[in-house]
Amino acid sequence: MDLPDVIAHCLAKPASGQSTPFGPDVLVFKVAGKIFALCNPSDFPARVNLKCNPERALTLRGQHDAVIPGYHMNKKHWNTVILDGSLPADLVRELIDHSYELVVSSLPKSKRPAP
Repeated sequence: MDLPDVIAHCLAKPASGQSTPFGPDVLVFKVAGKIFALCNPSDFPARVNLKCNPERALTLRGQHDAVIPGYHMNKKHWNTVILDGSLPADLVRELIDHSYELVVSSLPKSKRPAP
């Protein structure tokens, strides 16, 4: 899975949006004003920061060299996923979904997007 696919998958999530609050070099994907993914399109290889359950984050880091502690993020709750082709596309999509769902589940019910 490459970066354009990741961006498309993030933007396909209900009520998601893209912005650049940290400057033009960082794309941020939010739902209801909360970040669930971010990336720098000029990184090579491409990479994306995704929120993750802390226990699962550690497991993923142990299983995959392309999953490392979140760059410039809380290392307990965020992973950086390196898009170097070593991870199956289904896993990358599932990690984006997991990040999105973690953020949505933390929102008040009145701010959650309709399923």
